[in-house]
Amino acid sequence: MTRLAERPRPTRVALFVTCLGDVFYPEVGEATVRLRRVADWLDARLQVGGAVRETLEHPVAGKAIEDECAACHMPIARYTAKLAGHLGTVFDHFPLQVNQDRNAADGVSCSVCHQITAENLGAPESFNGQFTVAAPAKDPKSVRTEYGPFEIDPGLMQIMRSSTDGYQPAHADHIRSSELCASCHTLFTKALAPDGTVVGSLPEQVPYQEWQHSDYREQRSCQSCHMPAVRGTAPISRVLGSPREGVARHEFVAANFMMQRVFSHHADELAATAPPADYAAAADRTITYLQSQAAKVAEDEPRLLNGRLQGQITVENLGGHKLPTAFPSRRAWLHISVRDVAHRVIFESGALNPDGSIQGNANDVDPARFEPHYSQISEPDQVQIYESILQGVDGSVTTGLLSAVRYVKDNRLLPHGFDKATATADIAVHGDALSDPAFTDHGHRLKYSVAVGAAAGPFEVEVELLYQPIGYRWTKNLQPFDAHEVARFIRYFNDAGAASATVLAKSVASSR
Repeated sequence: MTRLAERPRPTRVALFVTCLGDVFYPEVGEATVRLRRVADWLDARLQVGGAVRETLEHPVAGKAIEDECAACHMPIARYTAKLAGHLGTVFDHFPLQVNQDRNAADGVSCSVCHQITAENLGAPESFNGQFTVAAPAKDPKSVRTEYGPFEIDPGLMQIMRSSTDGYQPAHADHIRSSELCASCHTLFTKALAPDGTVVGSLPEQVPYQEWQHSDYREQRSCQSCHMPAVRGTAPISRVLGSPREGVARHEFVAANFMMQRVFSHHADELAATAPPADYAAAADRTITYLQSQAAKVAEDEPRLLNGRLQGQITVENLGGHKLPTAFPSRRAWLHISVRDVAHRVIFESGALNPDGSIQGNANDVDPARFEPHYSQISEPDQVQIYESILQGVDGSVTTGLLSAVRYVKDNRLLPHGFDKATATADIAVHGDALSDPAFTDHGHRLKYSVAVGAAAGPFEVEVELLYQPIGYRWTKNLQPFDAHEVARFIRYFNDAGAASATVLAKSVASSR
């Protein structure tokens, strides 16, 4: 359990804006800082529909479920409750009153991450949000330590303490480590029977362990991608800030553009404190980041043989963990289309429907089925989807996180250096991809062979790698649960439709 000796004293984001705003966000300034203050409510308020489902399915464990969610998504409010001898809650804070419930509204404030000590980081004891925060001395006038990556000029110590509500700044290298991120971004969930009995467990989100098993472990940290450094030197504060090398932009760019768009479109309903335009701009930056950093698609030259157009597609993951990674609702897939000399589509696999489902995907039609991992695509109803599919104790396919005990399929694209033969159980490849020699850390080589009939060439083959943060089935499976939060979440997804997905990479090749 996170140890705090007294009531937490989280520094409000507004205090950091005063000193740091345009330094960490030179392009958009203070508005992005306001956006980041509520960023962790993205999941807590919108994916709360999933949390409602879990509490309805497992009512005996409802309070414990809320407490675990709050550990990472609402740490300040949760720690305050813990110190008072209570479990952390989520639903009690809705509808959110930003000015009256600031501990909850701040989500993950600046001082949460910057108070985490090096104790147990990277060890299982720190996962699921179980990091350690250093307690102050018993002297009531004592201050809390707040860690940063730079040495502090002793002459500036007093003014820094006064400008951050009495925190004691200290240099610590662990603030730049991937292990710090892993404390909240590693999540093992316990599967529960209806009576609350634990019947299994699931490595729900393990991007840190995937990174450890890749070449990136020796090359880049989490922060180097998701908190990119300012080029050259930059002052670390507006007030008396000395120019430093390696100042990190606190952008936390990641992959959930859909939630950012939802906040842009439903800002009033969600009590957002940043202008809708800021959320829209954040979504655009997320997509730009994904399209430049996530993946690459390439094709061999298509060839016509015995009335069939044949070729090979190579999909490569450019990141330091699986693609997609973390929350298992995320999926990427190939949209393959073939056009004849008149530009008519004569074959198509994996088209995105207006409602956010994938044409031909068995799981979007039937919750009990799913697409296997393919080594060759020959028919329109064969769709190559890179995803994780959960399985319950009874062997059924599920999207219930507290019902799942294993992955029946996990063919998410591997990072460079990831050896699937030596991967531990927590990060293993599952399903047909495990035995596919064309599925490696260098990418997936997928063949296609499609009948062209009477169509005339030359033929053009277009391949898109699409990505969707929340798969269609994950939303559809919420419909039986009668709750306001669930209905709202479903409405948001339905409103998004095809905009719930985006193209990560694209390739076009023509036959002779």
